[in-house]
Amino acid sequence: MSDTALAETLSASDVAAYLRRHPEFLSDYPDLAAQLTLPREQGPVASLAVYQLQSLREKNAELERQLANLIAIAAENERLMQRVHDLNVAVLRANTPAVAARSVVARLSEDFKTDQVRLLLFGAVGLPPATWLINIPGGRTAVPEFADFLSHHEPVAGRLSAERLYRLFGDQAPEVRSTAIMPLGEFGILAIGSSDPDHFQPGMGTLFLKMIAATVTAALRRSQEGM
Repeated sequence: MSDTALAETLSASDVAAYLRRHPEFLSDYPDLAAQLTLPREQGPVASLAVYQLQSLREKNAELERQLANLIAIAAENERLMQRVHDLNVAVLRANTPAVAARSVVARLSEDFKTDQVRLLLFGAVGLPPATWLINIPGGRTAVPEFADFLSHHEPVAGRLSAERLYRLFGDQAPEVRSTAIMPLGEFGILAIGSSDPDHFQPGMGTLFLKMIAATVTAALRRSQEGM
C-alpha cells in the first residue's frame, strides 16, 4: 500500500493510539525504532533507549524540584506556626491589657519581620496612648474606606490604596509597600506593613493571619471585660 493510500485510511492519531495500546511494538521491530526521528531540542539521539532514559531523568529532576519546594513550604509553615504559638503564649502571660497589646506589637515586629504595626480600635479598651495605636471613637462609620473590607470579615494581603495606607500608617505610609490587614470583630483592625513589596501578596494563605487576628481579638475582649 502506498503512503498516500495509507494516509487516507490511518491518521497520525490512529498510529499513536495503536502504539499506546501496544508498547512492546518497537521491541518486536527494532529496525523500525532505529529509523524513527525522536523529538530532541539538543540534537539527534543515538537510540530510543537513550531518549527514554533522558526523559525519565528530566521527569525525576522536576519531581525533585517540586518535592524540595514542598519541603521548603512545610518548613516555613512550621516556623510560622511556632511564631503564632509564641504570640499566644506572650498574650496569655500578660497581666494587663497594655502589656498584652505591647507583646502583640513586639512579636509582630520582631518574629514576623514587619516594619510597621498598627492597631486601629473603634472604642476605648483601656490602652494607654502609643505610636502604634489609633483610636476611632466614631466606630466603623468613621472609616468608610474600610467598609467593604470589614463587611467580609476576612484578612487581606497585598497593596493598599493611598487612602487606606494614610489612614493606617500616617506619615509612614510612603514607606509601606505591602500590607496585611485583619478584622478584629467589633474592636477594629490590625495592620502590619512591610517596605518589601513582595512580603505580603494577594492570594497568599490567610490561615496564620486569621490565627493572629483571633489571638488579638480574644485579648481585646478580655481587656474589655476587665474594665
